[in-house]
Amino acid sequence: MDLYGVRAPEVKRIVSSVWRVWKRWADEDRYGVCELLWRSGKLEEGAVAIYLCRRLCRDYGRRDFDRLEGWIDSYVANWAHCDGVASWLVAACIANEPPLMDRLTGWTHSPNRWKRRAAAVSLIQEARHGRNTQRILEISDLLLDDADPMVQKGVGWLLKETYPHQPRTVTAYLRANRQRPARILLRYAAEKMTAADRASVLA
Repeated sequence: MDLYGVRAPEVKRIVSSVWRVWKRWADEDRYGVCELLWRSGKLEEGAVAIYLCRRLCRDYGRRDFDRLEGWIDSYVANWAHCDGVASWLVAACIANEPPLMDRLTGWTHSPNRWKRRAAAVSLIQEARHGRNTQRILEISDLLLDDADPMVQKGVGWLLKETYPHQPRTVTAYLRANRQRPARILLRYAAEKMTAADRASVLA
């Protein structure tokens, strides 16, 4: 990661200061600033773009989804940026317009490791709210054999967040497929399980 070395609390203070002006601008001007931040390649500047956009994401939809996909394709190059864009911003688009979930299927075949991880991580909020479990399992299944550890951890995280609302479904799915995924995926997925379910999945 390319860093300035600015700590997270200071980044958040910068965001709060910028927000007072940035929120009054037109959408194109806001996104123009975010593009400049992303182009720097710095971890902290990408984080500022994500934090600013999170303050507006309750209104996000299809047009924002297209723009966020472009950011993943062009700028996202680490797990922190991937998870910030996917688990909050793309997730907000999906919450407001659920048919956008259909677009994630194509992401699972991308040569870009971060886009494949984002296909799973974009459904984290759906999992936490107990929604769209079947779609979550469909996306997980498309990524279950992925050899990239960052993708494996993303899928494991998604299944971990799905488990509290659907323990039997997730446990049965992992037991039926436990020869396929890497061990790290199973360990992530099992973190919130009961001792008995964890043992049955990891055995």
